[in-house]
Amino acid sequence: QAAAIFNSAFGSFLGIVITPLLLLLFLGSSSSVPFTSIFSQLFMTVVVPLIIGQIVRRYIKDWLERKKPPFGAISSCVLLMIIYTTFCDTFANPNIDLDKFSLIIIVFIIFSIQMSFMFLTFLFSTRNNSGFTPADTVAIIFCSTHKSLTLGIPMLKIVFAGYEHLSLISVPLLIYHPAQILLGSLLVPTIKSWMVSRQKALKLTRQPKAPVKV
Repeated sequence: QAAAIFNSAFGSFLGIVITPLLLLLFLGSSSSVPFTSIFSQLFMTVVVPLIIGQIVRRYIKDWLERKKPPFGAISSCVLLMIIYTTFCDTFANPNIDLDKFSLIIIVFIIFSIQMSFMFLTFLFSTRNNSGFTPADTVAIIFCSTHKSLTLGIPMLKIVFAGYEHLSLISVPLLIYHPAQILLGSLLVPTIKSWMVSRQKALKLTRQPKAPVKV
């Protein structure tokens, strides 16, 4: 759980730096890329709320532990609302030009990318010299490959503000989010079974052997 929380927070911090740099790399130095403006807006949108939340939490931690507000249900509702409004904004745009065949190709590519990322992270985290436990591997597989619309959509709206084809650019992200939820739900039983069996095997190998009587 600690590794998952760290990955989520670190990914948010890293995204505000990597995204403008990648944009500058792909568009080239001759393009008009307001790097400073993009970085400052992403910082205010992603990092500042996170910092404020951590500061406030220190003062109301006891109250939160007593009352136990339903933050899980609240976050799920907010995330669902973000997905819904993004879908509406995307497909209600008359400028979007996406035929069914192209949409199917995009879905196939997104699922292939997601599966490839999960497979590569599994191979990396299960190497003999990696030092990761089976529980670490599960956190790595899901957390390093899964990202929500709550970070991606604000980035797209800031980076491509005023761009008429913003809705078209948002389509891969709209597919990526449901794809990771679907794949995650399908793979959870298999990965959980692997983790439990691997933990049992490691526990047996670490148990001291009984001395042999001669």
